[in-house]
Amino acid sequence: MFDQANHLREKVLQKTSEKERRQTRIIAVTSGKGGVGKSNFALNFALSLVQQNKKVLIFDVDLGFANVDVLLGRFNKESIATMIEKDLSILDIIEEGPNGLLFISGGTGFNDMFRLDDIKLNKFFTELSTIQGMVDYIILDTGAGLSYENLRFILAADDVILVTTPEPTSITDAYSIVKMIHTKDKNVHMKLIINQCTSEKEGKQTADNFTNVTEQFLHKKIGTLGYIPSDVSVPNAVKKQVPFLMAYPNCDASKAMQNVTSNFLQISVPYKLGIKGFILKMLFKN
Repeated sequence: MFDQANHLREKVLQKTSEKERRQTRIIAVTSGKGGVGKSNFALNFALSLVQQNKKVLIFDVDLGFANVDVLLGRFNKESIATMIEKDLSILDIIEEGPNGLLFISGGTGFNDMFRLDDIKLNKFFTELSTIQGMVDYIILDTGAGLSYENLRFILAADDVILVTTPEPTSITDAYSIVKMIHTKDKNVHMKLIINQCTSEKEGKQTADNFTNVTEQFLHKKIGTLGYIPSDVSVPNAVKKQVPFLMAYPNCDASKAMQNVTSNFLQISVPYKLGIKGFILKMLFKN
């Protein structure tokens, strides 16, 4: 474990002197309900950013479920839960995935992060702060729906990507997410992904209908990052426990993901306060 931590420390600190440190952005990926492909999107989106020469860490904060681990075919002994329990460094629990993607497991059974005592909660935030500048993006794979923990992560992030499908129940639940987030903070920067579309036309129509409703009733403008088509390569990749972007780089879903990433990188959003700002908002947002 010590050797692995030292190895990762050298890699993540490479070319990150005080003058060159990155402005780490936090992106929360969420959904209104399960089964819409949120975790699969988060993982492949992270890998697509890596392909664009970005340094990325995906953090599975779907507390109680290790979805990213399963999609990568990994079983991690260490997680946020064991970091706190064993008093480990965060570098002890960072795993290196495909193409240099870094990831952290939340840990199964770890459902009460914000009910930790002050010492343990301080441990979590202190360790998290050490990642500032080591990566360009931290992708938070949050749980589906609006638990107390999910809402805290979402409200503290720099960007929020909402994943839904054209299915009516998925759309309804996604709207509930937007409404709740907007009630808490009208300035949250949100973008929409329509997943599992039968066609680009269906994806665009679904997105247009959704964004029109949020603008009409909530006065909230939500941009659309793109549409991911239903593609047999996606469930095939899940069975192989290999991200579809790697298993089937030329499939329709992979091409759509690359377009989504290109759209995301073209968005100009004012830089906030990185991980330190994220921690402050996590601590003080209600």
